[in-house]
Order: sequence, then structure tokens, then C-alpha cells
Amino acid sequence: MGLSLSVVFSSIAGYFLGAETISFTTIALLAFGGYFMVGASNAYNQIIERDLDALMDRTKNRPIPAGRMSVNTAFIIATTFTILGLITLYIINPKTAMYGAISIFLYTSVYTPLKTKTSLAVFVGALPGAIPFMLGWVAARNSFGIEAGTLFAIQFFWQFPHFWSIGWFLHEDYKKGGFHMLPTGNPDKGTAVQIIMYSVWTVIVSVIPVLGFTGDLKLSIIGAILVFILGLVMLVYAIRLFKERSIKAAKQLMLSSVFYITLLQIIYVADKFLR
Repeated sequence: MGLSLSVVFSSIAGYFLGAETISFTTIALLAFGGYFMVGASNAYNQIIERDLDALMDRTKNRPIPAGRMSVNTAFIIATTFTILGLITLYIINPKTAMYGAISIFLYTSVYTPLKTKTSLAVFVGALPGAIPFMLGWVAARNSFGIEAGTLFAIQFFWQFPHFWSIGWFLHEDYKKGGFHMLPTGNPDKGTAVQIIMYSVWTVIVSVIPVLGFTGDLKLSIIGAILVFILGLVMLVYAIRLFKERSIKAAKQLMLSSVFYITLLQIIYVADKFLR
């Protein structure tokens, strides 16, 4: 539920950024449609990985491996959520439904199988993971342009420090399931360096709208400064992870990344309406 709600939050933030007039009907459709789509992706994921989930501490109490739900029941739920999600998003406009469908396909059919094959799975997983923020813009404008692309890029680059920090402090648990979640395969200096690099890219992409190159997606100087400060905080924790290479530092980076993307979206929306 937490993941689903965070996706809904990102989508609504993107909608507010793209909307020229606010439609609460569209917001409700986007919220329910987004929630169904994420729920469907998670359900399919847990069906596919049910045997591996039983091996890991973080997932062994999920409904299927714990024996609280059958695979058939889970499949019915996943399929129902997919249909409801696509219909709900299609009511907004066909493009929104299309990107929602692409998200489910990439997450379940490409990202999930790749997790036990290669660490590049995180790159693939970052594609559907970056869709929610830009999905809201598409819902508002019924188009994909430089604005939606920028929102996509922000959430795309952000996912690497976020998920690699999770992969760091859960490394031993992921190994039980055979998952390759870190770029070097281990919580080491090389992984920490890449986390810093992607943190820097995240900050750069996040302030680009202040330059006026991103169409109708704009950011004031004050907004850019606030986003930049947030980015520096996340970067400090990334550097701390490089120095300490500890589970504690990885958890701190993960939390700082969550605060970063949440506050960034709030700042972007507030900046639009207060500018």
C-alpha cells in the first residue's frame, strides 16, 4: 500500500504541474487508476517470485509464501486490478492508459525476470518506476513532450541511489533469493561511487527547468535553490555511504532519497501556483 500511495502522490503532483484548470474528477480517476496499476504490478510480481519470496526474511510473510492466499486468487486480483486500472486511465485519455500498460508490462515481464539474471534489472525497473510523475502530466495535457520527459528523467535518475541504497542494506537477504540488485554485485566502493554519480545526475536534472528549456514546465530561482539544497543533503548521505560503507549509512541514504523526491514534488507544485 505504501508503494502504491507514493505512486499516486507522484502522479497527482505531475497532474497539478500539467493542468491548466484543475479537474477533481481527473484527479480521482488518476488516483484510482494509478493505485490499481501498481497493485496489479505488485500482485503479478509476487506470483512470479513466490518461491524466492519464501527464502527471504523481508518477503517470507507475503500472502502467497505465507500460505494466506492461493496463486489463483492472487492472479484474479492482479488481472482485475489491471482491467480496472486500464479502464480508469483510459477514461482520462488513451495515452495515459497506454503508459500505464507499458509500466505493468516492463515491471512484470522484463524487470521481474531480470532480477535473478543481472544487476541491469535496476536500470530496466527504473523505466516503469519513472512513469508515475510524468503520467500525471500526460493525464493533464494528453501529450508527451519535453515537460513530461523532464519529469520522467527526474524520477528515473533518482531511483538509482534510492534502490541501490535498499539493495545495500538488504544485500544478504537479496542473496538468499538470488537477486542481483547492486551494480558491482556487492556493497563496495564501486557501488558507492555509482550511487554518488547518479545522485549528482538526479540533482542536475531536477534543477534544469530553471533554465527555461523545458517548455511549460518551469521552476523559479527560489524553487531551484530549494531543490538544489535538498539534492545536496541527499548527496551528503551518498558520500557518507562511500566513506563508511555501512548498513546504517545505506538506510540513511534511502530515507533521505524518499524525503528528496517527496519534497521536490511538493516544491515543484507550490512553485507553479505561487510563482
